[in-house]
Amino acid sequence: MTMYKVLLVEDEEIIRKGLMYLMDWETEGCVIIGEAGDGAEGEEKIRQMRPDIVITDVRMPFMSGLDMLEQTRSIPYAAIVISGYDEFEYAQRAISLDVTEYLLKPVDFTALQKALMRVKEKLGALRQMEQQALFHPVQMNLPDGLPEPGNRYVKKVLQIIESQYPQKILLQNLCEDLGVSSVYLQTKFKEEMHYTFHDFLNRYRIQQAVKKMKETDYKVYEIADMVGFSDYKYFIQVFKKYVGMSPKKFFERSGRI
Repeated sequence: MTMYKVLLVEDEEIIRKGLMYLMDWETEGCVIIGEAGDGAEGEEKIRQMRPDIVITDVRMPFMSGLDMLEQTRSIPYAAIVISGYDEFEYAQRAISLDVTEYLLKPVDFTALQKALMRVKEKLGALRQMEQQALFHPVQMNLPDGLPEPGNRYVKKVLQIIESQYPQKILLQNLCEDLGVSSVYLQTKFKEEMHYTFHDFLNRYRIQQAVKKMKETDYKVYEIADMVGFSDYKYFIQVFKKYVGMSPKKFFERSGRI
């Protein structure tokens, strides 16, 4: 049985300990690998421990839970946000950070169990895709030509991705240009494309990188910059996530090295 590593990040100790000891984590197929009392400590432990699932509060000292998630978004894990504040702005930002589940305090353990079930299903599917990628690499699950969506805003976003993917593309800027909210655009985009905006953009960029690796003699760092990744280390992480191997390993299998 696969055991998923869980990190708890919550500044209120009574809530953190309650989550740790009142939930039957073993039955849920999980193991608590650590805890943190604020976002800064949480960021450090995410980088050190590499959890599969991070359960975090929103408002905490030193660094908020959402800031912590943003600082560590290059590290693959699923996030469950627990907030005592039923406010639109938190849910809106959580969506933009690809948060898997958003729950409200006081914690309903039945709701948490259901959230964990959905998170584990998502992680299991990702692991299966990674294993398949080892035998059938570079299957980005995106067509060569972008599909024709029904929603005009989603259609416009796809046109921008196709023409401007080497440049910096921010969801908030797109929303301002199109005159729609980020929650609306994210929701419609996922309904039609079956991926979040950020996930789709990264997949599309890696798809273009793979094409350039096959068809050109550019160096990997040059290709990374050409497809919109100014941070080379982040490019390698994203490439491994979607292709199932490092760019170097991909080159070796392609006979380029």
